[in-house]
Order: sequence, then C-alpha cells, then structure tokens
Amino acid sequence: MLESLLYAALYCLAGIALLAGGFVTMDLLTPGRLGARIYTERSINAALIVGAEFLGLGAIAFTTIWTNGSAGVGAALAWTLAFGVLGIALQAVSFLVLDAITPGSLRAIAVEQALHPGAIVAASAMLAVSAIVCASIA
Repeated sequence: MLESLLYAALYCLAGIALLAGGFVTMDLLTPGRLGARIYTERSINAALIVGAEFLGLGAIAFTTIWTNGSAGVGAALAWTLAFGVLGIALQAVSFLVLDAITPGSLRAIAVEQALHPGAIVAASAMLAVSAIVCASIA
C-alpha cells in the first residue's frame, strides 16, 4: 500500500508541475499577470480558458498514466511529462492560431472581465487539442 501511495504522490506532483507549466505558458501569452487578472480583476474569460487548459492537461496526464502504468512508475512518469509538455505546447499553438485568425485580439479578450464568446471558443480549443493528444496516447 505504501508503494502505491508513493506512486500516487509522484504522479500528482508531475500533474501539478504540468498545471503550473500550463499556467505560466498562458501567462506569457496574455497581457498582464494572469493570476491578477483572475483573482483580483475577476476575469471570467481568463478563468474559463485556464480552467479548460487544466482539465485538458489533467485528461492528458490521466490517459498517459492509465495506458503506461504497467510499464513501471519511472516510464509512466516520463511518458506523462512528455505528453503533458506536448499538450501545453499544442494548447499554446492553438491559442496563437486562434488569435491570428479571429478579428480583434484573443489575447486581449482572454483577460477581459465580462464573458466574451471568444473565450468559450478558446477554452473549447484547449479541450479539443487535449482530446486529440489523449487519443494519440490511447
């Protein structure tokens, strides 16, 4: 049982590292400090996009651990981190592509306080990219 608890803690720490990496990446792609936009300025758009990003990264980590767990904890952790980093990169690419092909600035919309349909599209893109990564793992 202790071994399983240790593995769970290691997988969770890897997941937390991926979530932090995803947050930092989105912070770099949006104007201002993303944490302040969400918690101080109460930007629903930023929270929606980051929430979708987190759900997607969680799904990637789950799928990777589920499909590679029998390979041993070291291999499963390596696969989880590799596919998690790929997920973060592809989510960032999808955000930048949407920013480039939509009118206005998705970067600016992402941190507005009032809900904007563009944030729903960006959040959906985060989830869709994550689902594609999950499908490639399974």
